Amino acid sequence: MTLISQLQNNKADLQQTRIHTRELPALKEGEALLRISRLALTTNNITYAAFGETPHLRYWDFYPTGDSEWFHMPAWGFAEVVESTAEGLAKGERFYGFWPIASHVVMQPVRVSERGFYDGAAHRLELTSAYNQYQRTSTDAAYRAADENYQMLLRPLFITSFMLADFLEDNDFFGARQVVISSASSKTAYGTAFCLQDNPRVALVGLTSAGNTGFVEQLGCYQSALDYGQLESLDPSRPTLYVDFSGNRELRARIHRHFAGTLVHDCYAGSAQSHEHIGGADLQLPGPQPQPYFAPYQIKKRNADWGAAEVTRKFNEAQLAFIRRVGDAQKPWMRVDQHVGLQAAQRLAEALIAGDIDPLAGNAVVLD
Repeated sequence: MTLISQLQNNKADLQQTRIHTRELPALKEGEALLRISRLALTTNNITYAAFGETPHLRYWDFYPTGDSEWFHMPAWGFAEVVESTAEGLAKGERFYGFWPIASHVVMQPVRVSERGFYDGAAHRLELTSAYNQYQRTSTDAAYRAADENYQMLLRPLFITSFMLADFLEDNDFFGARQVVISSASSKTAYGTAFCLQDNPRVALVGLTSAGNTGFVEQLGCYQSALDYGQLESLDPSRPTLYVDFSGNRELRARIHRHFAGTLVHDCYAGSAQSHEHIGGADLQLPGPQPQPYFAPYQIKKRNADWGAAEVTRKFNEAQLAFIRRVGDAQKPWMRVDQHVGLQAAQRLAEALIAGDIDPLAGNAVVLD
C-alpha cells in the first residue's frame, strides 16, 4: 500500500495549510501512479489558489481533496511513472505537467501518444484541456535535463507572457503608444516585456514597489521603471494600455483617473498582490473596464491561425531564448532556490501567500 502526502490549503483562509497523509488503494485498470519529483512555486500558484472558484478557471477542481473545506494548490513540474495499468506508459517515464503539491498522484491516462497523454478522470473532462495534458520529456523538443528548474519555473509563466505579448500585438496594442505594466518585477510581467522589448510601436513602463525599482531597471527590457508613487509623473496625454499583474484596485483606479480619456485598454493579466476578484467596485472606473486575459483563448486562436505545430515551434524558440537570458551566469534575472520536502513547500507556500517575495528568487520544490 502506497502512502500519499498532500499539501492542502483552507478555502476560507489561503494562509492556513496542512499536510494530509492517507493510503492509496491498488490501481484500477487504466490508471497510473506517478511520483512527483519537483515542482515550481511562484506567485502564479497564488493566482491559481486565489481564483480557484472562478467559473472559467476552476483551479480548485483539478485535484479534489474529498474535503469541502480544503483544496490543492496545483503547480507545474515533473513526475515519474511508478506503476501503470494504462497502455503506453512505462515505469520510469518522466512527464512535465500540472500536478498537485503532493508526493504522488493517480491518473487515468487517455489519448496516449508519442507526445504524452491527457488525464481522463471524469471530473477533469469539463476543465481547461491545456492543464490536462502531460508531456513526455523524451519527446519534448524544448526539454533540457539541465534546465528542468528553469523550465518548470518559467514555462507556465512564459506561455502566459508569450501569448499575452502576441495578444497585444495581434490587437495592435488597441492603439496605445505606451504600455504600463504593474508588478513589473514578477516573472510573468518581465517575460511579457521580454517578448515586446523590440517592438518599436510602444514604450514599456514597469511599475513596481520602491524596493524593486533597481531590479526592474537592470532587467533592461522596460524603457523606464517607476515606483507606484511615481505613476502620476507619466504623460497623461499619451495613449496608454494598462497590463495589470498586481490586482490592486487602488492602483487600477489611479491608472484610470490619471489616463482619463487616453487609456485605451485595461488588461487584467494576474494577481501578484491581491486575492480579490474584479467585481462591482470596478464598474465606476472612468474609461474602459478591466478585461480579464486568459492565455488558452489566444492559444486556441493561434492554433487556428498558424496550426498547433507552428505555435509550439514559435513558443519553444522564444522559451529557450528566455531561459538563456534569465539564466545568464554574468547577469542573471533569476536565482534558483531549492526547497526539499513537503514541509519546506508548506513554509514556502505560506510565505508566498503572505507576499514575502524576492523578485530574484525562483523557488523549486524537490520531492524525490
